[in-house]
Amino acid sequence: MDAQTYLKRARTAEPPAPYFRNALLAFVGGGAVCAIAQAVLNFFIGYGFKAPDATGPTAVVMVFFASVATALGFFDNLAEWFGMGASLPITGFANAIVAPAMEFRTEGLVLGTGSRMFQVAGPVIAFGLATAFVSGLVFLVGQRLGV
Repeated sequence: MDAQTYLKRARTAEPPAPYFRNALLAFVGGGAVCAIAQAVLNFFIGYGFKAPDATGPTAVVMVFFASVATALGFFDNLAEWFGMGASLPITGFANAIVAPAMEFRTEGLVLGTGSRMFQVAGPVIAFGLATAFVSGLVFLVGQRLGV
């Protein structure tokens, strides 16, 4: 049997991908995360924060919730069920930091948790800081030149 025939037979034997189901679950999961974040934001606004000032504490609370859910092993179940709906917002970033730290905690606080914590998210943080620095520098030069 040649490769072309094998690929045709293999494609007919595999079940169809549940694209609609996956998209719907991602939509529901992402919407739930955003609804929780909105409730937290409204909580801070209700306690006297102005809307722009309440976004920082809201992000911290959402990272805390996701970190605790990861540490308890609950976040992986949510991410498996809701896919990118659970992983795309800031909660996925918190999971990317906490999951390697939890995995290597048996190696100690420094060589395990400390060194592995930023294994996945470290490059993202470094790229974000470098991009922020360069764009700030471009903005400053543009201001000085009057552009």
